[in-house]
Amino acid sequence: MNTTKETKSKSAENMKFPYYPGCTLKTTAKNFETSAIATARALGVELLEIPRWNCCGTVFSLAQDDLIHHVASVRNFIRVQEMNDYGLVKNENRLVTLCSMCFNTLKSTNRRMKDNAEDLKKINDLMYREEDYKGSVEVLHFLELLKSLGYDKIRDKVTKPLKDLKIAPYYGCMILRPKEIAIDDPEDPTIQKDLLEALGVSVIDTPYKKVCCGSYQTVKDKYIVAELAYDILSHARKKGAEALTTVCPLCAFNLDQRQQAVKEKHPDFEEMPVFYITQLMTIAFGLNKEVYGFEQNYVDPKPLLKSKSLIED
Repeated sequence: MNTTKETKSKSAENMKFPYYPGCTLKTTAKNFETSAIATARALGVELLEIPRWNCCGTVFSLAQDDLIHHVASVRNFIRVQEMNDYGLVKNENRLVTLCSMCFNTLKSTNRRMKDNAEDLKKINDLMYREEDYKGSVEVLHFLELLKSLGYDKIRDKVTKPLKDLKIAPYYGCMILRPKEIAIDDPEDPTIQKDLLEALGVSVIDTPYKKVCCGSYQTVKDKYIVAELAYDILSHARKKGAEALTTVCPLCAFNLDQRQQAVKEKHPDFEEMPVFYITQLMTIAFGLNKEVYGFEQNYVDPKPLLKSKSLIED
């Protein structure tokens, strides 16, 4: 028996994960998805998009009886079960997602279904044309997956260390709150810091890393968000940061695109690039520039990266 060959085969099978993209990753945050899939593949991980996925349901209802609001997320969990049933993945019930909002919504629903058998039965009875959700899925953020692979493995994939780059990681709310959903210490998160250091980045810590970006206030009054963005970005600049990283498309919009509104109120404001952390991974791993996705960044990060000799054009 060739145990080495069998071990490698089993390892390869275990590196295929059901993947939930969500709506924004297919529109205004394509650069997040493209860079994440590319870096995952470089690490030997295949993110398999779940078939027939639907919107996660995003922001939770404030109504006391909001059970119907959880149907959308549960339907996505059933798709993961089907992937196992059809052999697309083998005994892999960990559902990986990138968007912080989707992660929070999916994980919150999943926790309620696992903790409340009556609610789960009601949802399953409502969706009588679907197979029952068994409560077997685990919702995993991409950062958690990377951490589980080990930062040494990530460090080994780095061909172009980002050693001259000074980056302030920004977390926002949805991967840190509430505590039972959080992927890290809500008061002092380090998961982005650890990943950035594995890429060779000089990490700049700031207490504004967990201050809300303004979320959907950006629809009601962009200037409220502009003031929050000004505080977050200016404080990072004062601490020595040259750019921010995030894993939330809404935070990316508020801190990147809303810099135009910031300049309207603060003419002396100096623009700062905002990266998805996976975009920096593509550079550090020496991947093709086609997966950088910089065309969707409002503040062009290329001048900064060229000045550090990290990209050529």
